[in-house]
Amino acid sequence: MKNKKFFFTVLSVFLVLSMALFGCSSSNSSENNDSGKQITLDVFQFKVEFKDQFEKVAKQYEEQHPGVKINITTVGGGEDYGAALKSKFASGDEPAIFNVGGPQDVQDWLDKLADLSDTKAASLALEGTLDGVKKDGKILGLPYNQEGYGLIYNKEIFKKAGIDANNIKSFADLEKAVKKLNAEKKSLGIDAVFAFPVKETWVTGLHLSNVFLAPEFDSNVVNAFNAKTVNFQYGDAMKKLVDLQNKYSVQPTVSLDYSKQVEELFSIGRVAIIQQGNWVYNSIADIDPKLAEEQIGILPIPIEGFKEDAIPVGVPMYWAVNKNKDEKVIKEAKKFLDWLYTSDEGKEIVLNDFKFIPAYKGYDSSKISDPLSKEIYNYAQQGKTIGWVFMGYPTGWGMDKLGVNIQKYVSGKMTWDELVADSKKAWEEARSK
Repeated sequence: MKNKKFFFTVLSVFLVLSMALFGCSSSNSSENNDSGKQITLDVFQFKVEFKDQFEKVAKQYEEQHPGVKINITTVGGGEDYGAALKSKFASGDEPAIFNVGGPQDVQDWLDKLADLSDTKAASLALEGTLDGVKKDGKILGLPYNQEGYGLIYNKEIFKKAGIDANNIKSFADLEKAVKKLNAEKKSLGIDAVFAFPVKETWVTGLHLSNVFLAPEFDSNVVNAFNAKTVNFQYGDAMKKLVDLQNKYSVQPTVSLDYSKQVEELFSIGRVAIIQQGNWVYNSIADIDPKLAEEQIGILPIPIEGFKEDAIPVGVPMYWAVNKNKDEKVIKEAKKFLDWLYTSDEGKEIVLNDFKFIPAYKGYDSSKISDPLSKEIYNYAQQGKTIGWVFMGYPTGWGMDKLGVNIQKYVSGKMTWDELVADSKKAWEEARSK
């Protein structure tokens, strides 16, 4: 009898311990990825400026979520992300998370895009930031952040030349300042006023052109996407800015790329002005922290005859999730993106490590840390912004047609009138298909 009682006692203890251990195991598994197996998230993303920070964050997420592995591939800067993404999918090695740029990309990648309407991040996205990725009642992308761009200048060089950037209110004012800088470049210790990276067709064919084409489409990316024609209504103003940057730039501009523009010229004080956005802050800070923190500012790109005091502000890219992946992978991808943008820890990372201007509610805007982002945020608060419509251009038109035509123009292989006519024709042909 005693032996039987002892047996049942041992058995009961064993069952209780087993249930407790099973409960702990189930709890951890549920918290991590709802399965006992490792889930791998392959991320294919474009933003080279925060590559190191993003990889660090991925490791941080892995440590907090055992059973999740995140592999990040970054393609951008001087490389064509769109072409690389197509090659990635064509290889059969499809990423779980990738980037799309707006309505044209949504159309092109529609059969790969998971509905993200059920994410917390989608519910907190700022008004208007999701317009470019909505289709048939679904939200097919989550915004990276908000960015702005213009003419980034070196305050110290301007001060030495006796130029007050606050007095530059128009194209005429800008031209006058540029000519003064050029006349004094030897005493200022600069190679040229500008570093104009014509090799980078995203700088010219997308960003620069956007400033002058946005007015045609009321600064609305969907209007640009639906437009059958483009008129270059402010083409003459665009020509003046291209000519100004090209004439007073380090040469030859057709071989000048992003890395040389930002890292080899502007960040060490060899030029006074570059056309770029707040995303360059980290690159500048890595080379000269004092320059980044104290001596850089941003000026609007003036549209002569329309608006000369506004900064283009928009969403650079969206996170997309591959709907053809395993359901557990899709669920974990959404969970990761929600953690990144809506958790307290994620918000700190977005503001302090990534130096992003948030595209979501629930952030303390006073914590925006770098001076370029602060200035852009202030322009947005004042309503002095231009929308980003280049995400609505026909596929490849901005970089492969207009950007290449600008290269031909500055090389003397095409007149401006030929550039406009050829670019118009290419737009119409793309829209007629």
